[in-house]
Amino acid sequence: MSVRAESIDFAYCGGRPVLCGVTLDVRPGVVTALFGPNGCGKSTLVRCLNGALNPSSGRVLFGDQPVEKMTAAEIARRVAVVPQDTPADVPFTVRQMVMLGRYAHGDTWGRESRDDSEAVVQSLERVNASHLSGRLFGTLSGGERQRVVVARALAQGSETLLMDEPAAHLDISRQLELYRLVRRLAAEGKAVLMVCHDLLLTPLFADVCVLMSAGRILAIGKAETVLCPAHLHAVYGGQISLAWPEERGVTVSFE
Repeated sequence: MSVRAESIDFAYCGGRPVLCGVTLDVRPGVVTALFGPNGCGKSTLVRCLNGALNPSSGRVLFGDQPVEKMTAAEIARRVAVVPQDTPADVPFTVRQMVMLGRYAHGDTWGRESRDDSEAVVQSLERVNASHLSGRLFGTLSGGERQRVVVARALAQGSETLLMDEPAAHLDISRQLELYRLVRRLAAEGKAVLMVCHDLLLTPLFADVCVLMSAGRILAIGKAETVLCPAHLHAVYGGQISLAWPEERGVTVSFE
């Protein structure tokens, strides 16, 4: 099942437009990386895609079903979100934080099932955080908390994963772990959208790159086409040149 934004516009409280005519498909088996400068509308687009915000025009579809006609539980069973920021001052253990991802699967009484327990264990294993299970969430480092938040999203068992700067706070080895995990999730059939600022590492793991500017999509396609000098100059200013040789190593120069 794909998640599709069709010509959506959005503005906060009648202010200036934040999204203008955005059309985007997040498709099963595909890793889509979304780039653009701060304030261009990336996070707002994610919140429209998961039903947290309602576009002023256009629509968001889960398959052929409009998101506004779905309940919160139905959305959660189909789409999991890794937010940009998660409060650290919550009185939960890591296991309890990840278990929050199972609320959409719970029964009327909120009882924990064997499936819930197994999903939490497997999700922590996939982000190499099993050893943190009994720790209080607020005592973790920023990178550790981020891995737990990713595990919480995995525990939802959703078909689509929307990740807003998922590599934030992660060191380079953990970033590589995350991107390899994302590739495995796509190979399992999940649709993945990642909001990113990293122009060097992330494109090597993405099937589709999307470049946004001032609430609009400037380009969609392969990294070599989307992240070309002309597009990067138009969006970020300055002269930025990226090159991906055939072996997919990356070189970069700034002028």
